[in-house]
Amino acid sequence: MFLAIVILKSLIELSLMFVVGRFILGLLAGAKRQTNVFWQLLDVASKPSLWLTRRFSPKLILDQHIPLAAVSWLIIAWVLVVMLKIDLCLQVGAEACQ
Repeated sequence: MFLAIVILKSLIELSLMFVVGRFILGLLAGAKRQTNVFWQLLDVASKPSLWLTRRFSPKLILDQHIPLAAVSWLIIAWVLVVMLKIDLCLQVGAEACQ
């Protein structure tokens, strides 16, 4: 159980870094971001979380706001998983969590 929580936490952190990195690099690259290889790499890596966000969000939310919504639910999911990990560590003892 502990390993599954650690893996889930790591996947959430990676997804969060991909979406935020894509946003920052998009700001730096400007209009030519579509030709930037690193932006394309981050775009492909962030597609699963953006796709999930678009799928479960209402159609009222504009496509340009989907990355912000994805970051929002990823942060909430990260906090919940960290709370679950802390709770599990308190139950089994700190030695088992290292």
